[in-house]
Amino acid sequence: MIRVLIVDDQAMVREGFSVLLGAMPDIEVAGEAAGGEEAVAKVAELRPDVVLMDIRMPGMNGLEATKEIAALDSGTKVLILTTFDLDEYVYQALRAGASGFLLKDASTGQLAEGVRVVASGEALLAPTVTKRLITEFSRLGGPRPQATERVEELTERETEVLALVAQGLSNGEIAEHLIVAESTVKTHVSRILVKLGLRDRTQAAVFAFEVGLVTPGG
Repeated sequence: MIRVLIVDDQAMVREGFSVLLGAMPDIEVAGEAAGGEEAVAKVAELRPDVVLMDIRMPGMNGLEATKEIAALDSGTKVLILTTFDLDEYVYQALRAGASGFLLKDASTGQLAEGVRVVASGEALLAPTVTKRLITEFSRLGGPRPQATERVEELTERETEVLALVAQGLSNGEIAEHLIVAESTVKTHVSRILVKLGLRDRTQAAVFAFEVGLVTPGG
C-alpha cells in the first residue's frame, strides 16, 4: 500500500482527495494536515510514502514545508498540487525537493497515477508546468559553474541517460531509445543520483537544466 498524507488549508479539498484516493486498492490515506507546519510534524510522525502538498497556504507554505520535509530525510516524496499552472514557486519547489507537480483539475485517474509514479521514484511534471520550468531556466541564464564541474564525474552513457531523464522519459522509454535493457537504465540512473548526490529523478532533471545539458527548445 502507498501511504499518503494530504495537505491543504481547505477542508473540502482534503476530504475530496481523501475520498478519491481512499477508493484506490493500492493507496491508503494515512492522514491530513491543514498547513505546512502540521504537515512537517505529520511526516515525522507518520512517515508516509507521498505527501500531496498544496503550495499556497497561510503560515508555512508548501515550498517551505517541502524544504523541511526533505531535510527530515524520511524518504517521503512530495507531490505538489496547485490551481496555478504558472505558479512562481514551481522551480523553487523542485529544487527544494518536490518530486512532482500536478494541477488540481487533474482527473481521479491522473491523481492516483501521479501518486504511484512519485512513490516509485519517478519524476512527475504536468506539461504546462514543464513549460513553466523551462521558461524559468531561460530567465535565469546560462549553466551554473559549480554544477557544470560535477557533471564531469559522469560517464558518457550516464550523461546521455541524464539528458533523457530531464526530457521526461521513463526508464522504459530510455531503454527503447538507447536499445538497452530497462534494468541497465535503472542502474545508470542509480549511479547518476549517487555520483551527483541527488535525491531522485526530479532533482536530476533540474541538475541537467542547470548544467546546460538540456536547454529550452531542445
